[in-house]
Amino acid sequence: MSVTAKQHALCESLEVVPDRQERLSIIVERGRRGVPLAPERRIPGNRVPGCVSPVWLIADCTDDRLFFRAHAEAPVVNGLVRLLCEIYDGATANEVLQNEPTLLEALDLMRDLSPTRRNGLLAVRRRMCELALKHSGREGGGGSSPGVHLPVAPEGEM
Repeated sequence: MSVTAKQHALCESLEVVPDRQERLSIIVERGRRGVPLAPERRIPGNRVPGCVSPVWLIADCTDDRLFFRAHAEAPVVNGLVRLLCEIYDGATANEVLQNEPTLLEALDLMRDLSPTRRNGLLAVRRRMCELALKHSGREGGGGSSPGVHLPVAPEGEM
């Protein structure tokens, strides 16, 4: 299933819940039920820089497909990060790089996240792109970070 199709399916399954806070609770619970990142993989080299709450992210590559696993200590962050992993799990490096995560905005959840959490999600997305570049053999091109964009809610809507 493509990244776009996964986002569409996830959006359809979550948008039946009318309350944004209840949607977020479902995402948190999904994060709790997911397969945890093994403790031995929670090492400094796998920690995502730019996250206030500790977040570890890895990507394994099999048959040119990336399989992301993550763990965050904060329950809300853990749920959101694992949702991003679910979106990109099994994607090619190009699919990871070319498809932005639109699901959170489509579900109207971005406006409820603090600037710190939005910045943390941006750091996770950036790290996913870096891992995709690494596995594609295209890393290190000029030292710039991949162009990553997550929608930002207006300041008055926190």
